[in-house]
Amino acid sequence: MRIFKFGGASVKDAESIKNVVKVLQEVGHHKTLVVVSAMGKMTNAMEAIVNDYFKDKTSTSAAMQEVINYHQTILLALFSNKQHPVFSKVRALFDEVQGFLVWNKSPNYNFVYDQVVGYGELVSTTIISEYLNEIGIVNKWIDVRTLIKTDDSYRDAIVDWEVTKAQVSKSVDQQLLNITQGFLGGDKNNFTTTLGREGSDYTAAILAYCLNANSVTIWKDVPGVLNADPRYFKETQLLNNISYREAIELAFYGASVIHPKTLQPLQGKEIPLHVKSFINPNKKGTTVGKGVGIEPKVPCFILKKGQVLMKLSSLDFSFIVEDSISDLFKLFHDHKMKVDLIQNSAISFSVCVDNKFGRLDELLNTLKSRFKVVYQENVSLFTIRHFNAKAINTLIKEHEVLLEQRSTETVQFVIK
Repeated sequence: MRIFKFGGASVKDAESIKNVVKVLQEVGHHKTLVVVSAMGKMTNAMEAIVNDYFKDKTSTSAAMQEVINYHQTILLALFSNKQHPVFSKVRALFDEVQGFLVWNKSPNYNFVYDQVVGYGELVSTTIISEYLNEIGIVNKWIDVRTLIKTDDSYRDAIVDWEVTKAQVSKSVDQQLLNITQGFLGGDKNNFTTTLGREGSDYTAAILAYCLNANSVTIWKDVPGVLNADPRYFKETQLLNNISYREAIELAFYGASVIHPKTLQPLQGKEIPLHVKSFINPNKKGTTVGKGVGIEPKVPCFILKKGQVLMKLSSLDFSFIVEDSISDLFKLFHDHKMKVDLIQNSAISFSVCVDNKFGRLDELLNTLKSRFKVVYQENVSLFTIRHFNAKAINTLIKEHEVLLEQRSTETVQFVIK
């Protein structure tokens, strides 16, 4: 069986959905499970609804109506018959999320986030599944929340692999074309959980592992894995082949093409991962699999924006020893801060962290009781894998370098 994953850019409007159909027709769809994200920027739009719900409930209704209108436009472009069942199915899904926002009593932002934001995927897959059936491509729609079972760590749920394998085994007919959602799971109380932002790739890998799939293909608007993000770097180069190890390194440092959690289950069963273009589906793209290194071997540039650089030193100029560092990492974990770079000396400890859960102020208040803290927000972390002098000079010539760290294969700069 093959697993395909289509992201938001590939299903952003009616024409894009028709292109997905074209891809399926060109490359085949027998014995295929298709994982689909929310359409376009709908995850951002659903996040805005959650923010409004907590900050200004009077804005929630208008924000929700914009989301409904967006999908209604796509529906009307795909289905000429306004009495088609898809209209009532989509309406029912939006009624569910609006109902939740009325009756919910939980003050837990992360819980509410997962119950609301996941409807982007539920709606997108419903529309695509119904459209495929309408044009004669028979498929089965599956609610992935019944397949991927997790704990209740909302917004960053941990998969229960044994239960998930059992659910997938009994629920997925491998002879069919199956359509399901990325990003989502379900806890033991059947509340929606999410696997972390951009988690649809991870969904594809989980399902591939459980189904012993032949391959996973991530369909994107770029020709494959590039050595740099074309949004930030002018000159980029396609990487034809990458080993699992190298891809894990790139993902660890923040390469956005492959989700960091995606590669581990694939490597465990040596399932190849293809990253291909939905614009040119017959081109080879990039293959991640068992092998050596990276081809071609060129410098790879990774940028993470919106980071926080902190320098901590002891209040009495005593050494920062193992116990202190252990305590610091526990604090970072407790405040859901992802540590992207560390550097320490005898009396100071510098760390670059990702404040994606917005808990910096809480962390700083705790740290300041024990350490002298100097910090800078909104810095950028640049990483170059397989660096050379030219690559470094090109990167830093127009920036102020706040921190630098090098190893044999990798150099990192925190830049203002």
